[in-house]
Amino acid sequence: MNLEDEFSDAEREVRDTVREFVDRRIRPRIARWFEDAVFPAELVPELAQLGLLGMHLVGYGCAGRSAVEYGLAMQELEAGDSGIRTFVSVQGSLAMSAIHKHGSEEQKQAWLPRMARGEAIGCFALTEPTAGSDPSSMATTARLERGEWVLNGAKRWIGLASIAEVAVVWAKTEEGIRGFLVPTATPGFTATPIEPKLSMRASVQCDIVLADVRVPENAVLPGAVGLRGPFSCLNEARYGIAWGAVGAARDSFEQALGYALERTQFGTPLAGYQLTQLKLVSWALAIQKAQLLALRVGRLKDAGRLEPHMISAAKLDNTRIAIDIARDARSLLGGNGITLDFSPLRHALNLESVRTYEGTDEVHTLILGQRLTGIPAFRA
Repeated sequence: MNLEDEFSDAEREVRDTVREFVDRRIRPRIARWFEDAVFPAELVPELAQLGLLGMHLVGYGCAGRSAVEYGLAMQELEAGDSGIRTFVSVQGSLAMSAIHKHGSEEQKQAWLPRMARGEAIGCFALTEPTAGSDPSSMATTARLERGEWVLNGAKRWIGLASIAEVAVVWAKTEEGIRGFLVPTATPGFTATPIEPKLSMRASVQCDIVLADVRVPENAVLPGAVGLRGPFSCLNEARYGIAWGAVGAARDSFEQALGYALERTQFGTPLAGYQLTQLKLVSWALAIQKAQLLALRVGRLKDAGRLEPHMISAAKLDNTRIAIDIARDARSLLGGNGITLDFSPLRHALNLESVRTYEGTDEVHTLILGQRLTGIPAFRA
């Protein structure tokens, strides 16, 4: 469809720069990182040098790039691996965005420049063992006691928590849900990586325990009261996912196409069979449509006209398309497809997490259902 025409020179430059980085630094090593369940922390300074940490934020050492440029970067990172894109999303779209959107000037100056340089890693502690899709039922509490906030509770599936220097912790207070900047070295804060995992193996997700964690009164994010605070950050991450899923789908397609052109069965390349071509055409069309949907959402975001339900539409449909393509691409690879020599099954496993976090299919379906009918159907 000549989609190249839809992007500016600056947008293509961002895309090509990140694609070259992925080809050079991620593709040759990702199978081993995934197999060994290792997050490649050595990439953090390089990602920072590329301006990818908080790249859509303005000021405080952040790159201030457009929404479409950010989306293209996430697309290329996820073509390498969802776990690497997740690191950039957690750091920039969640932790840094929370501080940028809701923090005091003092908090912004203290954390954002260091986080943009990759010198400090942050995490975003919202989800709990019994409060995933329904954060309003969180049990973590914060009470003000003699000029200090005292936090107690537990969080689960918190990306980067065991390697982070600061955690954005959301907790219930007398005035509603508030966000707190908690240095992870604070007594009573414990982060434990969740192992073993079948997905996101080149990434870090943790359980957090908060046992009488004490932080100063000024640790609270002054600009966030209620769930609108964390949801505004989740929408930033969901937006990046809509683009990232396109990258995973495209990489799965390209691997299957290359294999089908080279692999011969019954004296004919796999690509020469009608059933193979049916699959390839279906995947190519789906990827093009997913790219157009991501681009439309990005253009609306840059124009200041993006609404939350639009992000849900893109996150829901693009991840759904990507996981279907990754699974089917694995089947075209035959037995070879279950090895880490090829990416589709790795992408499919990772996408099980991508499809679940930042809102499950069911949650985004209900968001869209409410938009269409005006009736919230989240509770029976």
